[in-house]
Amino acid sequence: MSFNTKLTDLLKTNPNFVDDEGELLLAAVQDRAWKLDHELIRLLLSDAELKAKFFDEIDGSLLFNTRTFIEYISQKNFLDSSYTHFRNRIGLTIDGKYLSERGEVNLVWAYKDCVLEGGQTNEEEKRKEIFFNEVLAQDEINRMLDPKVLTNFTRYTTAGTQPVTEIKRDENGVIRENLIIKGNNLIALYTLKDQFRGKVKLIYIDPPYNTGNDSFGYNDNFNHSTWLTFMKNRLDISRELLHPTGSIIISIDNKELAYLQILLDDIFGKENNKNLITVKRSSVSGAKVINRGVVNLSEYVVIYSKNPNLWQPNRVHKPKPRDKRYNSFIMNREEDPSSWLYCSVLEAFANQLNIKKSELKNHLGYRYESSLEDFYFQNANRIIQFVSLDEKSVGANIVALKRLSEKEKTKTFYLQRENHLDYYLHHGKAVLFFEDRLREIDGKKVFGEPISDIWDDILPNDLHNEGGVSLRKGKKSEKLFQRIFQLSLTQGDIVLDYFLGSGSSCAVAHKMGYQYIGIEQLDYGKNDSVKRIVNVINDNDPSGISKNVNWQGGGEFISCELMKYNQAFLDRIKDAENSSDLLQIWQEMAENSFLNWYVNPKLPEDAIRTFIEIGKEENGVVKQKKLLMELLDKNQLYVNLSEIDDAKFSVSDEDKALNKAFYGEN
Repeated sequence: MSFNTKLTDLLKTNPNFVDDEGELLLAAVQDRAWKLDHELIRLLLSDAELKAKFFDEIDGSLLFNTRTFIEYISQKNFLDSSYTHFRNRIGLTIDGKYLSERGEVNLVWAYKDCVLEGGQTNEEEKRKEIFFNEVLAQDEINRMLDPKVLTNFTRYTTAGTQPVTEIKRDENGVIRENLIIKGNNLIALYTLKDQFRGKVKLIYIDPPYNTGNDSFGYNDNFNHSTWLTFMKNRLDISRELLHPTGSIIISIDNKELAYLQILLDDIFGKENNKNLITVKRSSVSGAKVINRGVVNLSEYVVIYSKNPNLWQPNRVHKPKPRDKRYNSFIMNREEDPSSWLYCSVLEAFANQLNIKKSELKNHLGYRYESSLEDFYFQNANRIIQFVSLDEKSVGANIVALKRLSEKEKTKTFYLQRENHLDYYLHHGKAVLFFEDRLREIDGKKVFGEPISDIWDDILPNDLHNEGGVSLRKGKKSEKLFQRIFQLSLTQGDIVLDYFLGSGSSCAVAHKMGYQYIGIEQLDYGKNDSVKRIVNVINDNDPSGISKNVNWQGGGEFISCELMKYNQAFLDRIKDAENSSDLLQIWQEMAENSFLNWYVNPKLPEDAIRTFIEIGKEENGVVKQKKLLMELLDKNQLYVNLSEIDDAKFSVSDEDKALNKAFYGEN
């Protein structure tokens, strides 16, 4: 066994030094060497030949020669496999050094001076992300974040899909369309910047929690810093989009909560930290009951305003279940109390609809409960319950009624006023009105109590299938969005969600009548957000808040996507099934894509042979895909708006006209 092979095999025994395909990560080894990592030193000391090579003996003690070790593993031919040979031959090194070894950009979070494009397109994919330094690569950043060409415009209505012929605006020139945009969310946010700067009332996001089991699957040694950079880039532009009276609301768990709040303090200011809400996400049942210690059932909702003096949230009540004891109805309330006639609430409800009581549920279907609740509120001064004077629920204000003589108690009605409340007595029982249980909030009668910073009442019974889509994890309930929107929005406001997922936020916004913008870059297949909102429009979604808001379908939205350029090649690489397909893609990339500046655009014969050899190795197709992805310039994933007239991008006349309409160009 050669010295290089021995060293490589030994280093690969530490999982921190290898990637998902088992390839050695030299950058990780170098980082641990500079830090004099004990695990690395123990590995090297375990072999006599390696110990002699990388350690010096001084007075009986061994001293790790860090520089000798790093210089050795940094040699161009240290990893002389066909994989690394291909990287060298095709130009993925500069001056004989791998890019990760050159050190021009040192990611130090204290400076927060990098941009993370964050380009994975599905939850299973792991991608080594490229960091663009804001000082050394400003031109690249500007190009990456320039507005992009939008394409594949489709309007969805109750009549089906329709071509988009205009972009509707209000009298102030603000776009008044519900929008679903597919593509990288950071780039899409900058595409929205000029049209929606300062116009979005609420930004809600449910970002990857960075738990190791969620959609933040970026394979990077600086995982925590990567997450912070990823979030900072998107929060910076979020603040620009927010209306002066607006707010940003973020769902998060305890792993990154503290760091997120510090980051938000830095971007929005501590004075804009408004609330930290604890949300109960499940119950203590199933596998959780066998856990030792405290069972974690909580997630959090963080609320930051843009301007502390201008943010004015709405008053929101926590609804209570309808009190079924209020089950009697006064048919002639306008007449003298002594002649009042009674029936059950359900009989009165059925009479209003001119049907039999037994036909109510079949007649109303899933809208039965919401319609009945509306009936209660509309007739709150007619709906009553009879309560014995001995019951505590009668309250202190009716104590005087208990002192009535037996003769008085047998009267049909007796009126008593105490503390400005009218109490009626019927055959010795107090008559309590449903309207006295209601609170008035902003001029509206509600049955419940003001919300607190603990939300334990918004978990639906069947979250997994809510909205007609089923995702394994992370989906939020429609009740959560309903409450957030009630707190933050009024009619005419715009809400933005750029981690759209299955589309819950936009589905709720549609049902509640708010304008929405959703951005999604991950591919959810049959759980696609567009399909979900189409169900909402067509009234095929009885789940979630549909009953509460008496949803009956209607409305429309436009979907579109960032026009792909290099991203189209990335998608093809990801979907390729064999080496032959990948070789064909490489040949097309050499002719029709933007490659990184340090890559040789030609296909030398020996490089092609090496590429074919790699495909025959274990996990060969995966390795080939990684190599081809590295060739592409990630600044050119999508077509810049400034290049819309370039013939090589083949932008249609229809798309050119719609882009002009979207960007407000004459």
